[in-house]
Amino acid sequence: MRLYLALFLPFLPTERLRLCGGAPDEGPFALVEKRANAQRLFALDPAALAQGLTPGLSLSDARARLPSLLVAPADPAADRALLLRLAARCERYTPLAALDEPHGLVLDIAGCAHLFGGEEAMRARVIADFRAWGLTAQAAVAPSPDCARALARFSAGGTFTDQAEGAVARLPLAALEADEEIHFALGRAGFKTLGDLAARPTRVFAARFGNEFPFRLERLFGRADHRITPLRPPPDRMVERHFLEPFSQREAVESVIDDLLHDVALLLEQRGEGGRRFELSFFRADGHVRRLDIETLRPTRDEKFLARLFREKLDSLADPLDPGFGFDALRLAVPRAETCDAHQESFDGAARNDNERELSELLDRLTTRFGRARVLRFMREDAHEPERESRAVPASAPPSTWPAPVPGEPPARPLTLFDPPQPVEVVALAPDGPPARFRWRRKIHDVLRAEGPERIAPDWRLHGLEAPERDYYRVEDAEGRRFWLFRHGLYERGEAAPRWFLHGLFA
Repeated sequence: MRLYLALFLPFLPTERLRLCGGAPDEGPFALVEKRANAQRLFALDPAALAQGLTPGLSLSDARARLPSLLVAPADPAADRALLLRLAARCERYTPLAALDEPHGLVLDIAGCAHLFGGEEAMRARVIADFRAWGLTAQAAVAPSPDCARALARFSAGGTFTDQAEGAVARLPLAALEADEEIHFALGRAGFKTLGDLAARPTRVFAARFGNEFPFRLERLFGRADHRITPLRPPPDRMVERHFLEPFSQREAVESVIDDLLHDVALLLEQRGEGGRRFELSFFRADGHVRRLDIETLRPTRDEKFLARLFREKLDSLADPLDPGFGFDALRLAVPRAETCDAHQESFDGAARNDNERELSELLDRLTTRFGRARVLRFMREDAHEPERESRAVPASAPPSTWPAPVPGEPPARPLTLFDPPQPVEVVALAPDGPPARFRWRRKIHDVLRAEGPERIAPDWRLHGLEAPERDYYRVEDAEGRRFWLFRHGLYERGEAAPRWFLHGLFA
């Protein structure tokens, strides 16, 4: 059975401002926003709520009722940013965490609750952690996300694994969170709770409010499971450790990393897989989360090599790993796993393809130390323009297939390309003929041999239909040096004075 834990943070905006020191510690306090050319209350703290103020009330009316009210401008973007950070913190409980706006989260805890002593113990642990972080939270556990959300927001919360329908039946009609017209119509008809709606045939409501209304009731009562969309996709494989007492020593951290790598290596070996990407999450006792990830060129489950990569990653961090008050959980995830066969060894004990393995491990170490953006290779692109036939990509990206050279023929493209092509002065025997002499960098080159032209048209999607073509020539001068020249434009089309450029040098 699926189980979901819904969290509701009723005072998230005001508590966010108090946590960052932008609000008073005591006294009624509210956040305001401008709506309909008037300043209105956006969010309230418990003290202001206890005085009878409500969101949406104009600031002038609120001040008339409570002159001592302190206010500050609302910032929904900052509220959502805090909610995203809280979702990352909640990944210590389950990797499946989703936003439930406004001011809420939903966690898929199926298969995770036993790690914390059961559903009720887990719910109490989550509430206590949020209280330690300075936030008020209401939580409910139920068989569907909508059911858990309604119980967390419109009741005192609790764990409802078996009696969820009875708890939902006692909720007010506001738990529908439907349009005002629907609420008004249901109120006029005498309905007060969701249980009143459940006692009537659903076809009556479908005829009056549309076909979506019965499905909404099914989800609220936990009879239909509408899966959540987590903020981060679940990893292919995952192992983790939770600790009763936080720790911060570097030796202890490395020891736990070694244990996690050993566990994930066994898990991958059982499935005949290897990881291409590994992500290590450090959960601090104060709620902050730090993640480190490494990528490999080939699938691997070599725990010693992976431990070396993670140590190099830790040593090369520009922002060193700060344990704060200590780490209380570490998780090693494999977001990307692929089929990996065991290395076939020869009779002398040496693994085959040692050169390829050593090269890939070297590139993995360089990428880990310097970053993906600094260890690059070329990938072939589907384009016929020379400057767009390839592009630099991280070395860990999937390889591309390059056309094999024609046996016995010289290369069609030079190894060195100039970006941009360099202008040259050319003397040709005919207007549209190959170059006989050209000047480049103040030096004159006499052409002994020329091969071409190879006409390359520009991409009309980038340059338009009127862009001129290029005629490329491979030429060799009297000293044996080979160049790649092109004429930009054609005489035969009446284009004025086509120009010549040097685009590359052959080895």
